[in-house]
Amino acid sequence: MEFKSFIVKNSEINARLDIYISKLLPKISRSQISNLIKQNLIKVNNNNVKPGYSIKTDDVIDIKIPEQKTAKYDPEQININIIYNDEYIAVINKDPSIVVHPAPGHYSGTLVNAILYHFPEIKSVGQRCGLVHRLDQYTSGCIVIAKNDEAHLKLSNSFKNRSVSKTYLALVYGEMEQSSGIIKYNIGRHPIDRKKMAVLENKGRICETRWFVYKRFYGFTLLKVKLMTGRTHQIRVHLSAIKHPVVGDPIYCSNSYLNKLNNDYFNFLKTINRQMLHAWQLGFKHPANNNDMLFEAPIPQDMKNILDKLSYHVV
Repeated sequence: MEFKSFIVKNSEINARLDIYISKLLPKISRSQISNLIKQNLIKVNNNNVKPGYSIKTDDVIDIKIPEQKTAKYDPEQININIIYNDEYIAVINKDPSIVVHPAPGHYSGTLVNAILYHFPEIKSVGQRCGLVHRLDQYTSGCIVIAKNDEAHLKLSNSFKNRSVSKTYLALVYGEMEQSSGIIKYNIGRHPIDRKKMAVLENKGRICETRWFVYKRFYGFTLLKVKLMTGRTHQIRVHLSAIKHPVVGDPIYCSNSYLNKLNNDYFNFLKTINRQMLHAWQLGFKHPANNNDMLFEAPIPQDMKNILDKLSYHVV
């Protein structure tokens, strides 16, 4: 535990506490500072306060900074579904419950820990043990792993050049009026909640998502979604922006969609604990022989159960 203490000067009065500390300690993010305040690890005059507290002259700010855990890139015996494997690449059908790589809150038990156990040779491949792309937490489906540096470089360039075909299945609220469409909005960090992404009018990066109706249900639509660009949470943000959020999305789907359902659907869908988004197909050229490769991950059981339930009410 690291301890720091500061006394507020006249020139700094009336500033928000979290902003003031972020200027004093630029290596710590504002969200981390806010969490420290909420955990009562930052006190003013020995009192617990809120992140928006307005500091005053001669306020004494005491800060306790816990030691940061480091991500562990260690092999762990975790079962994974290997769709394809050769000396250059492996394709995994990611379980929706597993996080892709170690990060704060998930220092072990990740897909990286699993693939290091199954493929020890990838330990030194790239910065993240052969990973060239990722999926959101709770999103299931296809991920390709590079097993040597040559494959990693070629696959990374394929993703960078957008020559990789990525097709998802997404179950969304509402019945789409058209059979297909294109969503093009700028996406960037949410101006307030930095853990979220948002559609921004004049900022962020222009992103394109193409969707096609795969199956219709009363009150819902199963979409086939193709990513033309790759941005964090892109599909989820874009579909939410057109008022057809992904079912079960804990971040971009409000409870109002669930609350409008009849009791039968409400009781069934309220048990969902993840977004119904599945990386269904992944296509790319093999990094060694340049052959066209296309892989498909079967729909996971939890998503299949919901689709079976909705199939009683097909449009």
